[in-house]
Order: sequence, then C-alpha cells, then structure tokens
Amino acid sequence: MGSTKYAILGDIHANIEALTAVLKDARGRGASDFICVGDIVGYNANPAECLDVVRDLKCLCVRGNHDHYCSHDESLDDFHPLAANVVDWTRGQLSETQLEFLRAQPLVRLFRGVTIVHSTLDMPEKWGYVFDTLEAESHFSYQTTALCFYGHTHVPVMYEKTNRVQKRLLDTLRIETGKKYFINTGSVGQPRDGDSRAAYVTYDPSTRVVELHRVPYDFAAAQKKIRAAGLPERLARRLQLGR
Repeated sequence: MGSTKYAILGDIHANIEALTAVLKDARGRGASDFICVGDIVGYNANPAECLDVVRDLKCLCVRGNHDHYCSHDESLDDFHPLAANVVDWTRGQLSETQLEFLRAQPLVRLFRGVTIVHSTLDMPEKWGYVFDTLEAESHFSYQTTALCFYGHTHVPVMYEKTNRVQKRLLDTLRIETGKKYFINTGSVGQPRDGDSRAAYVTYDPSTRVVELHRVPYDFAAAQKKIRAAGLPERLARRLQLGR
C-alpha cells in the first residue's frame, strides 16, 4: 500500500457529527487516504450528508447490510424491527444517484495486499457476525491476505491466526510476518462497546502499524436530529451509552 497512511472507517450509520470529528482527527494524524468497511447509512438521521462526504473523499468502500437494504427494494423480514424502521425511512432520504452509489459497491475488495469486507469472507452476502474465535476460524479459511479489515459488530477487536486463532482487544498493533489478522475497526456512528466516542483505525504500511483511535463528538446534536426525524428513541439513547 505504498507509504500512504490510511484511515479505515466503518459503520458510520448516517452520523454526520461523528464522521466530521473522525475525519478531522484522522487528518491531524497524517491520514491522506480513506477506506470504508461499510454501513455508511442506517440508524441515524443524516444518510445523504454522510454519503456525499464519503463520495467526495473518493473513499474505497464495500457494501454493508444497511447500505444494501437501503438501496435495494428487498424484504426486511430478517431485520430487527428497529433497524427495519430506519431502513424504510432512509430509502426516502436518498437520491437515485446516491442509491446507485450504494448498489455499486462490492461486498469484498482486495487492495494492495489488504482485504476489506463488511462482515466475513465466508458468505459475505449473509452478513454473519464474528463474536468469537470459532466464527473467526471460518472466516480465516477464506482470507488470502495477511490483513483484513471489517465492521458490522460495532466493536473494535482483532483476531490473530498462527497455528490457532486468538482474540485480542485492539489498541496498537504491528503486523508480523507469517500471521494473519482480522481486524474490526469499531464504529464511527454507533459504538457498541460501552464507549460512546467514535472509533476508527489508521494503518501505516511503511511501519506496518495498525492503531485504534477514539474521538469525542457532539452526540447530543445527533440525538436531537434522530428525535426530530421521528426515528426510534432507543437509537438516540444508545449514542450516549455506547451500546
């Protein structure tokens, strides 16, 4: 990936306050290029604005489940009712150009020796969740690169594979030769690990260092917009709780 420093974002979920704060922080850390592991839209009240920002960044993206269902007229029977409510609302907020952008994103990308996916590489279209080493083991069977970034669970964590798979909290990590890493970037727009601050990671290929960053943002402003849009109150509350 050359000498460029990358900021890898995921699960922005239409939270423009969080996205703006993260981009400012990332640029302050020397990030020049941006990657998104999916779910630009859903849950929060600024889907169109977040999409425009991501497109203007020329961000390398993959499609998340919310991106998919917001841009495809498919049944929401498998969705949690809370999420389905917002998907239906979001569909009405986006222009045809924005919908086409979401539809055009692939489920998996390989980019200069790094893999990007929203959920897992084994059946990415099923949007499976990885919460333990057994689920990560299934994924690793399909991972051909040393490094893969993903999202979907909204919890920053890493799985490391040598002879066996180990789960670790993500902080600062140097990529070692001979190992494989499956790294969750955490969520920009709706963290779920008990920390309400926005989460993202940077990756510097020249030093092979991946680092997790947490950024405070004006979640009260995001809450106010959720309520004004008539979206479920629980979505506003969880921003403050980070759950």
